[in-house]
Amino acid sequence: MKMKCLALGLIICSFFTSYSQETNAPEFGKGLFNLVGKDSTWSAKIAARMQFLSSTTWSENSNGDFTDPHFNALIRRARLKFDGFVYSPKLSYKLELGLSNRDISGGSEYTSDAPRYILDAVVMWNFYQNFELWVGQTKLPGNMERVISSGNLQMVDRSLLNGQFTLDRDMGIQLRHFTNLTDTFLIREIVAISQGEGRNVTTGNLGGHQYSGRLELLPFGEFKGGGEYSGADLKREQSPKLMLAATYNLNLNAVKTRGSQGTYMVTDYGFHKTNINTLFLDAMFKYNGFSFMAEYAHRDADDPFARNLDGSLTGDVVQVGHGLNLQTGYLFNNNLEISGRYTNVELNNNITGANPENQYTLGLSKYIVGHKLKVQTDISYLSVGNGPEELMYRLQLDVHF
Repeated sequence: MKMKCLALGLIICSFFTSYSQETNAPEFGKGLFNLVGKDSTWSAKIAARMQFLSSTTWSENSNGDFTDPHFNALIRRARLKFDGFVYSPKLSYKLELGLSNRDISGGSEYTSDAPRYILDAVVMWNFYQNFELWVGQTKLPGNMERVISSGNLQMVDRSLLNGQFTLDRDMGIQLRHFTNLTDTFLIREIVAISQGEGRNVTTGNLGGHQYSGRLELLPFGEFKGGGEYSGADLKREQSPKLMLAATYNLNLNAVKTRGSQGTYMVTDYGFHKTNINTLFLDAMFKYNGFSFMAEYAHRDADDPFARNLDGSLTGDVVQVGHGLNLQTGYLFNNNLEISGRYTNVELNNNITGANPENQYTLGLSKYIVGHKLKVQTDISYLSVGNGPEELMYRLQLDVHF
């Protein structure tokens, strides 16, 4: 492992040494290197980013007081990103590697007991007019909050809804298309077929494949700079912009408790397999510094209980239920933003044994160089059914090169 890290460091240093003499080095936040082949048959943008997070949580005791603070500081994310085109601008690629413990954790026998370094490794081919084919491992067209990059979030991190219901990444193919109905009305469609086991799995397809479809409606045209998939209205839209979207995902014979996510449902004969359906409805609105995002998620399964051959329960169940996430913010002229979020997650108590969760979050962000250099902080209050309540305070520094 140390040798691999050393080799990677030497490669990066060699790039710095050779490229530092160039006079056309990119501006801050636009990558470390932006290279184009002499014959213009390839390009490469190399970037890096880091997130430093500290958090403190307090739990409610029997007297109703918040005590016993727990403090944690970590490198939340550390990543290298590569993108560009090969042979033709119509054939582009993206490669993203995770280096922090949180990025590479989750290795198991299903990933050949190896760290999960690869986040994205995908090739995108604009093969005909408004059609584009994606091949490789990348994010599925799931809920809006998940597709927004972790570096472009409005608050310190994503909501409880995303943590419970996200489709995240998988290996497969995606077909994307867009249509301009009028000068302003845009429709985008995405369909995907993927392995159904999540990212970096090497054991093949243990269950069935999963199928995803997403429809996006933008009645007032495109957001500036892809703002529908970026937190906060940093572009300060001069006219109202809205995106309404719906996603449906079917994971056939899924073997994990959350479809392509969660834990494997192992039995004494192999794996428990069941069809899992997930629905997402979401919206994004932005205008003159104001932003509002709404998400709804619902998951169910044909047979949520994992059983052994004799019919006894293993204890693993599909995490069926629904969730709602509402988030809003206002960006002042000094690039200071106040944001708020309400999240409700209700899993089926009869199946999962989980109580409803309600979280209220108030956030404050200072965008120094947009999302490329920012400081974010938030405080959250979490109520879990009849269980103890919790307070959480977080502070994060985000740097993109």
